[in-house]
Amino acid sequence: MTDILKLADEYVEYAKENLELKKEDMGFKRNRVLEILESGLDGDDIADAVYGELSLLPSEINARFGQILKENGSKAATDWFYDYCVKNHYVKKSVLDKNLRFQASNGLIVTINKAKPEFRDPETAIKGNSVEEGFCKCVICRENEGYGARGKRNLRTVSLTLCSQSWFWQYSPYGYLKEHGIIVNSSHTPMRIDRDTFLLLMDFVDKYPHYFAGCNAPLPGIGGSVLSHDHYQGGGEILPLHRAKIKRQIRDEKYPYVLAGILDWPGTVIRIKSDKRNEVAEVAERIRKAWINYDNPALGIIARDKDGGHNAVSPTVIKTVNGYEMNVILRSNITSERYPDGVFHAHPEYHSVKKESIGLIEAQGLFILPGRLEAQLAKVEECVVKGSLTEELEEFKRVFDEVKKLSDKTDVHIAMREALGNICYKILENTAVFKREKDFLEFLKSAGFDI
Repeated sequence: MTDILKLADEYVEYAKENLELKKEDMGFKRNRVLEILESGLDGDDIADAVYGELSLLPSEINARFGQILKENGSKAATDWFYDYCVKNHYVKKSVLDKNLRFQASNGLIVTINKAKPEFRDPETAIKGNSVEEGFCKCVICRENEGYGARGKRNLRTVSLTLCSQSWFWQYSPYGYLKEHGIIVNSSHTPMRIDRDTFLLLMDFVDKYPHYFAGCNAPLPGIGGSVLSHDHYQGGGEILPLHRAKIKRQIRDEKYPYVLAGILDWPGTVIRIKSDKRNEVAEVAERIRKAWINYDNPALGIIARDKDGGHNAVSPTVIKTVNGYEMNVILRSNITSERYPDGVFHAHPEYHSVKKESIGLIEAQGLFILPGRLEAQLAKVEECVVKGSLTEELEEFKRVFDEVKKLSDKTDVHIAMREALGNICYKILENTAVFKREKDFLEFLKSAGFDI
């Protein structure tokens, strides 16, 4: 009992120093923590339950966030909130910091996320991680805040008003990038993209210009893992896509002061630049409407079939000194006999590295590779040094060949990183719906743009 009392005291003292626990509440919280420690919960559950109990209430979090926002601005407010979510152990930063991360010479960022389970079943996304029983309709509904059965005891959120609508923001526990979070509709409504989406994203970066905001294509196989609940993603990092340049300008006669063009990028992306929100939204919506109805069977592009629609866009926006930069990524989840996982998905020869859907974050040049690769690729490196690939690693032959070729000029570890960067670049090329600029321009002409 002495050890439990000591541990409870340590937790409460930590909360006073880090979680804004008031001195007059320490005795009460100590008793609550003792009850949790004696409850018989498993280790991780106990920690989450304790930190959930010691964290500020949701109303207190929102009040504190709002106060900092008013007095010191949005950057200070999100800095405080992120730091709080790390200190109350909802954001597993100590785990995230152990993930391998590097920038390849082609500019892509590659990470191996050891904390995130590998997600290979797009059918789960169709259901949207819906919950058959319980008061929460899905795993990202705000009602999950504090709900132990979902591992959300220490989850905290803050309210947002975007285009006069009620939304909220929360950080991802296993974030893929700096201060990675999600912007969630307060209503449980299916994911969608239309003209309002572009305005909502721009409204978010107006309020939080130090973050980007983007939306997964609302289709299984190429979008997010929760399609049943409207939400976006954001974070405090400039991603490789944001650094890419326009290589071919296009014009919309109706909006002559909007700069738009094809991006110099392995995927299929149009960038729209202007300081006028409505004009950016109009041009983006023209692209979206044209794309969701576009057919080109010769290129494998089929807008609709018996299974429904297959074309969608994935928009992402940042705020700059010159206004908005809206990148509209064209996506398709059409499948074929040759490519049952997707014509514009990572092709089978790359599935040993990445079989999961290529969502918004990867489409912007930050690849989240499965944790299993840490051990597997170490074995491949050993094979490169020995000069031959073992039978058990045959699925990594393309990786082996790439590393072997590169290792003639550099260390095998550096060669492996370059090989992964090259493979991720080829996967992005797989996702491009137009492989030739000529075909891309033909589509844009059909959408009413001047080339």
